[in-house]
Amino acid sequence: MIDFPGAVLSESFGETTADVEPSGWADALRHARDQGFTFFDWLTGVDDPPDGFSVVAHVFDPESFAHLLIRTRVPRADPRLPSATGVYRGANWHERETYEMFGVIFEGHPDLKPLLLPDGFEGHPLRKDFVLAARVAKVWPGAKEPGESGHGAPSRRKMAPPGVPADWGKDA
Repeated sequence: MIDFPGAVLSESFGETTADVEPSGWADALRHARDQGFTFFDWLTGVDDPPDGFSVVAHVFDPESFAHLLIRTRVPRADPRLPSATGVYRGANWHERETYEMFGVIFEGHPDLKPLLLPDGFEGHPLRKDFVLAARVAKVWPGAKEPGESGHGAPSRRKMAPPGVPADWGKDA
């Protein structure tokens, strides 16, 4: 097991996970880097309603071939973490993506602006409460069930995707 002060450590499938408080996020990443985890692999968010989001970073020690997941939770009402770009330069792109897709704000990030979505896009599409309006406005082209393609009688009552208001798509 890895020496990691201030974290709750667990191990599964040969990989260690360090759960830290949001206030210790940057310190945990710095400590991991100083312990030999010099390769920053990825960082992402996980929507975990109703409480908030988990933010997870994977780092690697190329000398010992050890993997480490560093994980924290931020509240849905104010999802903020200190930026990891001062510790790992490779975190820049990942933090921008996590900000855009989940709405987690990385304080101190040098250029926290949208990365993937078109200008003017509203909302955070990887949040579980985000309504996928395109599924309502346009019929799914991969019809598999009788009636979905417009030929023959439907096999079951059509239902809207989860979270879509009942009156959406009536005129589509």
